[in-house]
Amino acid sequence: MSGVAPNFLKQIIEKDIKENTHQGKVITRFPPEPNGYLHLGHAKAICLNFGLAADYSGRCHLRFDDTNPETEDVEYVESIKNDIKWLGFDWKNHLYFASDYFQQLYDWAVELIKADKAYVCSLSEEDLRKYRGDFNTPGKNSPYRNRSVEENLDLFARMRKGEFGEGSHVLRAKIDMSSPNMNMRDPLLYRIRKAKHHRTGDAWCIYPMYDFAHPLSDAIEHITHSVCTLEFQDHRPFYDWCIENVKTPAQPRQYEFARLNMTYLVMSKRKLLQLVKEGLVFGWDDPRMPTISGMRRRGYTPEALRSFAHRIGVSKAESLLDFDILENAVRDDLDERSHRAMAVLNPIKVTIQNLPADHKEELETSVHPKKPELGKRKLFFTKEIFIDDADFKENPEADFFRLAPGKEVRLRNAYVIKCNEIVKDISGKITELKCDYLPETKAGKPTADGRKIKGIVHWVSATECVDAEVRLYDRLFAVAHPEDVPEGKDWKGNLNANSLKVITNAKLEKSLMDARTGNRYQFERVGYFCLDEKDSTPGRMVFNMVVNLAGGH
Repeated sequence: MSGVAPNFLKQIIEKDIKENTHQGKVITRFPPEPNGYLHLGHAKAICLNFGLAADYSGRCHLRFDDTNPETEDVEYVESIKNDIKWLGFDWKNHLYFASDYFQQLYDWAVELIKADKAYVCSLSEEDLRKYRGDFNTPGKNSPYRNRSVEENLDLFARMRKGEFGEGSHVLRAKIDMSSPNMNMRDPLLYRIRKAKHHRTGDAWCIYPMYDFAHPLSDAIEHITHSVCTLEFQDHRPFYDWCIENVKTPAQPRQYEFARLNMTYLVMSKRKLLQLVKEGLVFGWDDPRMPTISGMRRRGYTPEALRSFAHRIGVSKAESLLDFDILENAVRDDLDERSHRAMAVLNPIKVTIQNLPADHKEELETSVHPKKPELGKRKLFFTKEIFIDDADFKENPEADFFRLAPGKEVRLRNAYVIKCNEIVKDISGKITELKCDYLPETKAGKPTADGRKIKGIVHWVSATECVDAEVRLYDRLFAVAHPEDVPEGKDWKGNLNANSLKVITNAKLEKSLMDARTGNRYQFERVGYFCLDEKDSTPGRMVFNMVVNLAGGH
């Protein structure tokens, strides 16, 4: 899958520009709630909103919808800003917070009360739910719906002053309790929350609801195209109601697109927070997590995620994408940029019997086969080398073309070797292979008698190598639909017990001694890797597997 998929929003914007709907302007926004770390679905939304603005010479605002002080934190604000910058986007001087507008939102709420379009309701939370009805039953008017404008103004002002406890009163819009759209059944505008806000401190004890603050914040910022996911489609009538019923400086429009759903992932901040809090992962930036910080640490590049977002496109139809689409985008990106190297993850020692003990021969090969400008790297062929234990079988099948007793195999970028003898320890485990090398076969040359050697294995010198810890990652969940569980079962039971394998004794070619966190490396015949930016130290190299070479898992 390649290229750019359709984007219906571009058709809308181009029509608006042609008709001068917003004086030809395109102003979008990315509006995260600072209550968790961003995930892959947010990455799609970031690429969409910032990308649309860039495509039409507009601008995209970053606005934190910080209307719930109980779940928000400065840590999340900073992580979100870092993620957006890392993805390659810049809000420039257009950073905003819903809390910037608390006084204006409050004033508009007062305006609605004065117009008899909002009222203070004193029903308990339980009764609020009962009076609201359900999809089959119309709601009932609150007994407090007909309070006078004067009484509502007084009660709302006293709510503002902190005279009432949480849950005692809410402010509601006065719309239609019999509406088939549940969101129009006198929705809440304000509730009492006596919690310290990360920006405004204790200045407020009432906070606007998201559905009230969001459209009016868009209007304050003169947003032209307010793009959100499909679950907000039924909220759009209330979005429009808010814009139409107070004196706003602009009239933004809301448009919905299908959210990102992928196999083997959960895309809920609430559920991702559960995994973190219950210690089922090693934090928000665990490389198995679908968070942007986790994918960054694992070794995904911003270019790969932007390419993925372009490939999947934007539509109104809900769909479930295969995780392979993401991994293919990552592979395509990494194949172009990754330096090649050899790494033996499960080493078995090979002694070349027909070499002197002090033999150290320098061999050269390319850093990248398609990019000669990256230069060459040195390999060291010595008497003792390591190959991977999966590349040797004592009793091989007929179609096994790697090393076996009495058989020959080519060392990648070096010589052909032949296995003469197996050495085992007291338990029967193979500890060493004794081999001869064929001097005439250097750098891919044929054997003296012209035989073709089918098998090629990777290797490193046992004396000129780097010791490293290598972390092999598989998908976090063992099933394609982790949230689809029978009633009474926990979705966390679908976690993949083998999602992380740690190898502590990997042997890497010496060129990787100069590995940098900004680079990506293809361990030949294994996969793509990067130096872990968090756990690697000058005395300890830790590599994360970004993605394997072949696909599947």
